[in-house]
Amino acid sequence: MVASTVQHTGRDEAPALTLDDVRAAQKTLSGVARTTALEGSRHLGELVGSPVHLKCENLQRTGSFKVRGAYVRIAAMSAEERDRGVVAASAGNHAQGVALAASLLGVRSTVFMPVGAALPKVAATRDYGARVRLHGQVVDETLRAAQEYAAETGAVFIHPFDHPDIVAGQGTVGLEILEQCPEVRTVVVGIGGGGLAAGLALAVKSLRPDVRVVGVQAEGAAAYPPSLTAGHPVTLDSVSTMADGIMVGRPGDVPFGIIAEMVDEVRTVSEDALSSALLLCLERAKLVVEPAGASPVAALLSAPESFEGPVVAVLSGGNVDPLVLQRTLRHGMAAAGRYLSLRLRLTDRPGALAALLAELSVADANVLDISHVRTDPRLGLTEVEVDLHLETKGPQHCAEVKASLVRAGYTVTG
Repeated sequence: MVASTVQHTGRDEAPALTLDDVRAAQKTLSGVARTTALEGSRHLGELVGSPVHLKCENLQRTGSFKVRGAYVRIAAMSAEERDRGVVAASAGNHAQGVALAASLLGVRSTVFMPVGAALPKVAATRDYGARVRLHGQVVDETLRAAQEYAAETGAVFIHPFDHPDIVAGQGTVGLEILEQCPEVRTVVVGIGGGGLAAGLALAVKSLRPDVRVVGVQAEGAAAYPPSLTAGHPVTLDSVSTMADGIMVGRPGDVPFGIIAEMVDEVRTVSEDALSSALLLCLERAKLVVEPAGASPVAALLSAPESFEGPVVAVLSGGNVDPLVLQRTLRHGMAAAGRYLSLRLRLTDRPGALAALLAELSVADANVLDISHVRTDPRLGLTEVEVDLHLETKGPQHCAEVKASLVRAGYTVTG
């Protein structure tokens, strides 16, 4: 379900950027950024009741849209600025985008990443040509270190979203959508700091004001709803979400003005919806997408009847740590009712566990994990408590498994 929705009519002042800036960015990116595929999703189309297409920026170079803005930003720098090199701070996607863009343009790059950044992302950033420096436990600490480095060395700081060139570069996604799906009625896009949503909305609304643009944020990192209500960027006290790509505590000043003017609605989605969306992308669309990239799909799953089609959902990135993917998929399966956790007590005698497993086999439940507790003071002298984690076929099957255990004489306590 959609946790909250903010709709607005915009602000009086016009955005500083124009469609011409986005078109110029598209020329700059010719031969650099891929025109990513637009793939139809039959399953989502059936839910929404009209065609749904997935804009696959997870298949972009470096695995996300970030290289678009980074390349446009660095390409616009003067020769003197390029000689000073660039510096960025990121836990993943922006790091890789800056590293590749700088390498293609022959510019030295230094990227600060948190100490706990996923090893595959650190390795990829180095492989794209950046010098990686690990600093800080959270991105805010990493960002401060990068800014201090810029002040000390003269390197140009490349902001992940709060710069006109970045926004213009990301806006090329919107131009591609209109070229690939001229009949589109709604575009759904994730929002973190707002660079992608702002650029996309600028491109789409300038050419097709009739197209509805819906932004999506994670419930635990939703700075835009209160900011739009207040009329200016508001800083959240804390942020927490599995979708680290959109885990931003304050909107960028540049994208905020455009989003307030041109994005029709900003919705928030739950962690359950994010993980379910990631699972759907993997199983039904055969696409590896990170939680932030799956946020538009999460919005579609949460309230499919509220979108006018044809719909284009932007899968903004696919750089997901395998360990995070494993946890998220488990969470998604649980949210979809395909995991079942049970606790029950058995008489501690030979064959009791075998009998329980035989019962589960008849019920067609797959045992993923099992543990015994024999020493808890709550247990009787001849009792053992068993925790079970099962894979099932969905909510109805969960109920059937529980019912079969009760019929067999077991008391399910969890």
